[in-house]
Formats: sequence, C-alpha cells, structure tokens
Amino acid sequence: MSRVPLFPDRRRPLIFAHRGCSSLAPENTLAAFRKARDLGVPGIELDVHICATGELVVVHDGTFTRTAGPGADAAPVEELSWRAIRSLDTGSFFDPRFHQERPLRLEEALEEFCPAMYVDIELKSRRIGRDPLPGRAAALLKALGPVYAGAVSVSSFNPFCLSAFKRAAPPIPVAAIWSADRELPLVLRRGLGRWIARCDYVKPAHYRISPLARLVIGGWEQRPLVAWTVDTVELAERLARQGCAGIITNRPQDMLGILQPPEPAPGESRA
Repeated sequence: MSRVPLFPDRRRPLIFAHRGCSSLAPENTLAAFRKARDLGVPGIELDVHICATGELVVVHDGTFTRTAGPGADAAPVEELSWRAIRSLDTGSFFDPRFHQERPLRLEEALEEFCPAMYVDIELKSRRIGRDPLPGRAAALLKALGPVYAGAVSVSSFNPFCLSAFKRAAPPIPVAAIWSADRELPLVLRRGLGRWIARCDYVKPAHYRISPLARLVIGGWEQRPLVAWTVDTVELAERLARQGCAGIITNRPQDMLGILQPPEPAPGESRA
C-alpha cells in the first residue's frame, strides 16, 4: 500500500508546538500559535471539534469549562453555537494578561500560520458512524487550496473518524493516536487503529515507542513515528536518535537549538 509522505521537504525531526506554545501562552489560542511562530518553531499541533452550527472549533476538551472558567456553559462543544463559543474568554485561565483571547475556527488558524508552518490537526470525535466532522474538515481543506495539502496532516484517537477523512481527502497524511489511557478501548491502546484508518504515519504516546514498535511500525510497515508529549530535552534527543520522525511538545522553546540547531553559514564548519 502506498502512503502519503509526511512533510518530506521539512527538516527532521519535525517539531510541533503542542496546542501552540502552551507552556508560555493559553493553549489553542492565537497567542499560543503566534508565540510558537515568533520562537521559530516550524510546526503546531491543534485540536478540533465541530460545533452545533457546523463551524470547526479549535479546542481540546469536550467542553469549555476548563479553559473558559466555571461560569462557561458546561454543554458539549457539539451542542453550542459558534456565536456562543466566540464570546468566551479562553485566555484568563492561563493568565489574566490573556483575557482577550477567544476561540478560533480552524480556517482562521490555517490561513494565518500555514503553509509557512506545518500543522497537525487532531480531530476530536467519539462517533463510529454518521460523523460530520471528517467530511467537514476535508471539505474545508479542499476549499482552502492545494498548497495546504503539503503542510497539513490529520490525526485522531478515533480510527473510524480518520478512515472517513482519508476517503474524502486522500492526499493528506493521517495518523492514529494512542496511549495506555483506559478510556481507550483495549484494542486501540496498542495502535491497531492504524489498520482501520489506513494511516500514513502514527502518533503514539512517547512511552509506547518500544524497540518492537520501532521495528514493526517504523521498520517493516515504514510508517513514520511522531511522539507525544515530549517535554524534556533528554527524552527528545533519545527519540530522535532512535529514528522518530518528529515530536510534539509543550516546550518547543527548549528543543529548537538542540534538535534543529542553526544551519552553518556558507563555508562554516559544524565542528
């Protein structure tokens, strides 16, 4: 089976700022994504739900109660209108200085940061069938134009959501995500969802990348591994030495000079 390459022209290892530079600014906000860009981070990771009025909303949790405070509507994102969502303050939970931060639509994030930066879009869905999210995401990416196909990847814990997206948008690389979390069905905790979704690459939690996983998935199957969430330089260096194609980190500011040191000037030696 042929697979879509994962950003083949981008420098390895790939570095994704997890929900933006979420150690320095509120997650999944313009402030966090701009901080990553200002630091020179080459990529960002973000999360997407579909809301009641059909917009693709950049938010991690199923509700806004953590990032917009206890006064926010506790209803699932999927039951809220975009108008209600846009009015929320999703910055003050991190620091009062960010009180003007508001939720974003996916297209707003892509139009500002892509394709200069590469973007991993995590689709948040628990549905097995009749899910509007993958089709809506595929339609949006097609509407934005082919330039995005080379700078966007899509991932999910839900292999059925990924499979539906892959059928609708074959040129975009997709990845199954997994961890040891008991909320995941047992069959998905070892990455078997990659077969359902016909994945081009994979995104295991870093502690799931064993020598056997590197041999089977990275070697025999030839699927690049991108590890999450990697927040120490020591771990990032080890994973890079072991052949991981990329890392997702809350602290990209610590990783850049180590994993992607500046290129030497012409005639200059690296030594």
